[in-house]
Amino acid sequence: MAPAPKKKSRELTLELEAGNAAMVDIGKMLGPTGVNTRQLKLDYDAATAAQRGEIVPVVVTVFEDRSFALRYKTPPTAYLIRKVLGLASGSPRPGSQVVAKMSRAQLREVAERKLPDLNTDDVDAAMRQIAGTARSMGVLIEDE
Repeated sequence: MAPAPKKKSRELTLELEAGNAAMVDIGKMLGPTGVNTRQLKLDYDAATAAQRGEIVPVVVTVFEDRSFALRYKTPPTAYLIRKVLGLASGSPRPGSQVVAKMSRAQLREVAERKLPDLNTDDVDAAMRQIAGTARSMGVLIEDE
């Protein structure tokens, strides 16, 4: 006979630094759930060590017996755009002030990296979604 499935108590999404998650951030969000935060940090750091320095969101599913499951996502779109363009931040006035220009090749690079978390399998549709985020950051998309 198969074991009974665990009952889910809570599901949280945390954006942590890959390979070096801050215990303070984990503790603030997961302390009240009774989860072993030290073990969660060790599991997260081990799984994201190859992406050290990036922000890697993780969905933490907490079960009633205080165990947990981790599901890793791709870095936020705005973070990927800033990384590709070497920006510190977006425009303070996105509609009227352009802070950088992004080529189609850079747009495709970000779209292909973000594709697993988007609601499409088409790279062109993903590029349109990424372009919308870029415009809202004050980044101009160049036509080739």
